Amino acid sequence: MTNGAATKTASGVSFWTPAQEPPAGTPVDASSAPTLFQPLTIRDVTINNRIWVSPMCQYSAEDGHLTDYHLVHLGQFALHGAALTIIEATAVEPRGRISPQDVGLWKDSQAVSLKRVVDFIHSQNQAVGIQLAHAGRKASNVAPWIRERHGKWLAHESEGGWPDDCVAPSAIPYAENWATPRELTVEEIQGLVKSFADAAKRAVEAGVDLIEIHGAHGYLLTEFLSPLTNKRTDQYGGSFENRTRFLFETLKAVRDVIPSGMPLFLRISATEWMEYAGNPSWTIEDSIKLAKLLPEAGVDLLDVSSGGNNEAAKIEISPYYQVSLAGRIRAALEADGKKLLIGAVGMISSGEMARSIVQAKRAKEHAQANGQNGADQGNVATLEVDEEHGQVTQADAVLVARQFLREPNFVYKIADEIGVNVKWANQYERAPLVKR
Repeated sequence: MTNGAATKTASGVSFWTPAQEPPAGTPVDASSAPTLFQPLTIRDVTINNRIWVSPMCQYSAEDGHLTDYHLVHLGQFALHGAALTIIEATAVEPRGRISPQDVGLWKDSQAVSLKRVVDFIHSQNQAVGIQLAHAGRKASNVAPWIRERHGKWLAHESEGGWPDDCVAPSAIPYAENWATPRELTVEEIQGLVKSFADAAKRAVEAGVDLIEIHGAHGYLLTEFLSPLTNKRTDQYGGSFENRTRFLFETLKAVRDVIPSGMPLFLRISATEWMEYAGNPSWTIEDSIKLAKLLPEAGVDLLDVSSGGNNEAAKIEISPYYQVSLAGRIRAALEADGKKLLIGAVGMISSGEMARSIVQAKRAKEHAQANGQNGADQGNVATLEVDEEHGQVTQADAVLVARQFLREPNFVYKIADEIGVNVKWANQYERAPLVKR
């Protein structure tokens, strides 16, 4: 295909599309933009703004392979200004999928399908990551819409499931009518560490910009962290050090096989919301303790979620119920002089909410803090947090899930809402949001 001399071609992709320079979602005037619309550089990767697409399972893969569905689904966010899209929980082995239709990266052909999605997002001059995961005892489920319509959770062998081959730290099912998992052997745990590393290598070959390890929501790594689900008496159970051993071995194995300039994220459930029961569980205090150890493990950002490990959890849901957990961890890290970026999640549905979560305390302080993480200090916003009214910086980025499903143009919408003029994709510039 030919193109006019004035039209620059996007680089590094096998198909023709116009270059997005600057990329969609970038402020036209960076000097006056709030922190939310400032770039963030982590190691060798610069992410153009702080509004990112959280990993969201779509239950639409074929034998673990991403399909045209994923190309369209994930590509739309890059077109509409999301500076980072993290691909859904991707299993490191077949039995590590949540459902038979989940994405995987346990064989090379799956990296080929991944690369198609990565290349498109890169063609839009945006970043793309992938979340590596193992579902543990919460594997072999059906898709949510089947669950809701038919009142069943478990996918049986006739439906492509593996209810008799689910694994966990201990043989404790998540709930009634879920699979009863088999306790992993030490050799199997060590094999899974290698599986995470092998999947990470395939992700690198496919061209992703960063990797996130899924340690949240009651899946395998969460199950090891919690004393409610980890009853082992060997080196992987009992003390905090032992219960976190599998996680740290996984982080090390992945960090060792990815480029030194590639960011490594970790998502955790900051609390199980089981404190009311009076038995030892994973709490915010445990998460703070863990967070302080992550910089030395090569982790660059902690993605703070919560819950998912116990059916009996009592969660008081409100707009900032998870953001406040991120803020507590960030404050504890700051008090100890630890350098770890924090991502906040949960019910982030407005521009003002997103802006307030990440707005830097002061431009100079923010520049110094992020400079130690490689950020460009020349592009730091001049706006300040309203400290007199108790506002504090709670995270360095927001990761948004369901709101992006409702509004794929969420970045454009909140930019308009808080008065930031941002670049749109070239092909969409003729259709700006209309004030009514």
